[in-house]
Amino acid sequence: MRTQGINHLALVCRDMAETVDFYTRILGMPLVKTVALPDGGQHFFFDCGGGSLLAFFWWENAPPAAPGVASVAHFPSKPMTAIGSMNHLAFHVEEAALEDHLRQLKAAGVPVTPVVVNHDDSEMGVARQNHPGVFVRSVYFTDPNGIMLEFAALTRPLGQAGDVRATPTRARSAGFQPALSGQ
Repeated sequence: MRTQGINHLALVCRDMAETVDFYTRILGMPLVKTVALPDGGQHFFFDCGGGSLLAFFWWENAPPAAPGVASVAHFPSKPMTAIGSMNHLAFHVEEAALEDHLRQLKAAGVPVTPVVVNHDDSEMGVARQNHPGVFVRSVYFTDPNGIMLEFAALTRPLGQAGDVRATPTRARSAGFQPALSGQ
C-alpha cells in the first residue's frame, strides 16, 4: 500500500463564518467546496497548498471544545492531548517566510508563539538560536476554534542517518488493547 499524501484533514468548528474568515482572509487559503449536510450541518473545504485540502464540519449542536483532552490546552506548557485526538496541524512553509508570517499573524491579533521555535536533537528538543543541528523551524498559533496550528519549515530533508534513533515505547496500562482488524 502506498499513499500519495494527504487528501484532506476534517476538523470541527464552532462557527463556520468565523472559520471561513480566518482561513481565507488571514491564512489566504481559498474556500474551494461547500457542502450542506442533510442534518443541517455544513462541510467546507479549503485549499491549503501542495494539492492538500483542509476541511471543517459545523453542526449547531456539536459538543463544546475540550482543551487538554481533544485539543492542546496551552502550548508549550500543556501540549498533551488524549489518545486519538489531533494535537496540532502543521503547514509546510519556506524558511525565509517564517518571520514575515509571524509578524502578519501578530498584526492580525492571532494568538501566536512570540518567536520562531528551532527544533533540534538536544535534550530539550529546541534551541534559542538556529544552528546546523536544527531540522525544522516553527511558528505555532491557534485558530478561532482553539485548534493549534503550525507553520513548519524543514531546514533539511528528514530520514538521514541518525534521524531515527528512538525505540518505540509500549503502553504499560493494564487495559491497553490494540485494535484488531475486523472488529
